[in-house]
Amino acid sequence: MGWQNGGQAQNRGGGGKGPGQANHGGKVLQGLLMAFSLYSRIPVPQAEWSKGGMRYAFCFFPLVGVVIGAAVAGFDCLARVAHVGEVARSCVGAALPLLLTGGIHMDGFLDTVDARSSCQPRERKLEILKDPHTGAFAIIGGGVYLLMYLAVFSELGPAAFPAAGGVYVTSRALSGWAAVSFPKAKKDGMLTTVSAGTGYGAARIFLAAWWLSAAAFLVWFGGLVAGGAALAAATAAFGFYYHMAMKEFGGVTGDLAGYFLQVCELGMLAALAFFL
Repeated sequence: MGWQNGGQAQNRGGGGKGPGQANHGGKVLQGLLMAFSLYSRIPVPQAEWSKGGMRYAFCFFPLVGVVIGAAVAGFDCLARVAHVGEVARSCVGAALPLLLTGGIHMDGFLDTVDARSSCQPRERKLEILKDPHTGAFAIIGGGVYLLMYLAVFSELGPAAFPAAGGVYVTSRALSGWAAVSFPKAKKDGMLTTVSAGTGYGAARIFLAAWWLSAAAFLVWFGGLVAGGAALAAATAAFGFYYHMAMKEFGGVTGDLAGYFLQVCELGMLAALAFFL
């Protein structure tokens, strides 16, 4: 890769960082690119899949939310300035997160709705999560969710931005923290694979810092009441996520993480819409 060649050339020249530091920096960059490759459709240079880079992937997961939040807030601002119709503004604003992520988290939401609606034992629910087919409950649940998301987004006034951008960072910080902290329901799967290579201690510190930054952003731009309500909604969703995952599935999975992220974002946006 280009950055590796450049680092080697710099070391041969006798200046700059040593080989170990350059290698460490390369792994950090790999983690950054892996986070965007795994959890978004935002174009980034292809990164080599390595355990070293995997250690940092979750550390940059909330950064994907920064880009999505900036895109949503920026679009809403431009749409209002351009006097775009309310229906068009709301539809595009609600669709942007799905378009930028490629629907990876919504896919988990749909699979989880199918599994939970089956009312089957834990083992059968885990099998349903792995089933590539989409059931009727998933279609119904997805349709209802998108309608509710559209309704909430249409109620967000100008005062809700840019505070609403912090929602997408908060949900990912909490989802990532749960991924490296909660018990896993399965020994295989994407979540287990990615989290297995993660330095848990460092990831928790980074994700906590992201959460604190997002919380400060929400309160600063949304106000203490509205921002606090959004954070309370996120906390409630997080508690529900842990209880549901442990009781019904015996731990978390990638699909459950996507389910939580979608529920968390909807709840936080609803809280902002109520006050702003």
